[in-house]
Amino acid sequence: MSDDDKPPSLLPAVLISNRCQTSIDEPALAALARDTLVGEGLRDVELSVSFVEDAEIEDLHVRYMDEPGPTDVLSFPQDDGDEDGLRLLGDVVIAPSVAARNNPDDPEAELRLLLVHGILHLLGYDHEDQAAKTAMWALQRRYSGVMSP
Repeated sequence: MSDDDKPPSLLPAVLISNRCQTSIDEPALAALARDTLVGEGLRDVELSVSFVEDAEIEDLHVRYMDEPGPTDVLSFPQDDGDEDGLRLLGDVVIAPSVAARNNPDDPEAELRLLLVHGILHLLGYDHEDQAAKTAMWALQRRYSGVMSP
């Protein structure tokens, strides 16, 4: 069977790595990631999501963005195919403690918003101008159920 004849997988693969002390609802966030990817028309993709402490995301923020201090979410696109024909979409890295500081009244909602935000960046969305921001914020709300500030 050639690669073109292979049936598509039913759902995107979402790999979660929780390297922080914060309790995370990993199954719910993995489901949200899959729903977002399927909503954007992607099934044969693999996504990595890491939940990290402030020090780790600060190191990444400085190293890759040349900006000091911890941030809430970073996205690292890969877009390579593997031997099974899956497209390796990339990595989303989230700092739950920063998320909790962003929205202390509902840190779980903030995690949903940041996860969707990071995925949309991997898919090429940005918020550099008002039209792009409006479109991206609408998608974030549709998938996460959370209104962006």
